[in-house]
Amino acid sequence: MLKLEGIHVYYQESLAVSDVSISVKEGEFVTIIGANGAGKTTIMKAIMGLIRVKKGKIHFEGDDLTNKPPWVRAEMGIGYIPEGRRVFPDLSVVENLKVGAYTIKNKQILNQNLEKVFFLFPRLKEREKQLARSMSGGEQQMLAIGRAMMLNPKLLLIDEISMGLMPILVNTAFASIKKMHEEGVTILLVEQNAKKALATADRGYVLETGRIVLEDRADILNQKDEIKKAYLGG
Repeated sequence: MLKLEGIHVYYQESLAVSDVSISVKEGEFVTIIGANGAGKTTIMKAIMGLIRVKKGKIHFEGDDLTNKPPWVRAEMGIGYIPEGRRVFPDLSVVENLKVGAYTIKNKQILNQNLEKVFFLFPRLKEREKQLARSMSGGEQQMLAIGRAMMLNPKLLLIDEISMGLMPILVNTAFASIKKMHEEGVTILLVEQNAKKALATADRGYVLETGRIVLEDRADILNQKDEIKKAYLGG
């Protein structure tokens, strides 16, 4: 479904991502783990078209995305949950969700998608008229996920779902994305919490200073000594 072929990304003159190749098959849950500053968010922004790729190619379902603008990628079926949630603080829950469905003109489909989100996250239904800024961090994360789901994405990009959440809410957030995956959404997750990411994903990549250094099934990566020492506290 998604294929990155040797992409290079720069911030001005500084090389942030070097020769990264990643593939995600339809129906998979793939994670990229790595330390803060390794380049994980840069890869997500490059896939979404928010940062220009200087070298290499990005393909989605066989189409070359490399030079397409972000809104075209969203319309093609790529959803994006950015680092730090980024909900609209002065809009209500339901208004935030409707912003996520900006291309849907059919009111019946819009309402169906709202109901799907409310089924996934009953808490959002309870707070549909509440302003996003008055919600807890965990509720805002649910809202960010729900907003991305409003366009029925084929592929969901999730950047650091655990950031800023209390441990109990991290469990809830991972349970939510696991449930979405079970319902057929293909997921690419970048995450600092390697233990949770590898426990949930099918396959994983390890990123260090902008380069992929390991790739394997998530359960195998979980057992590697170098991963335990660097990321799992062992």
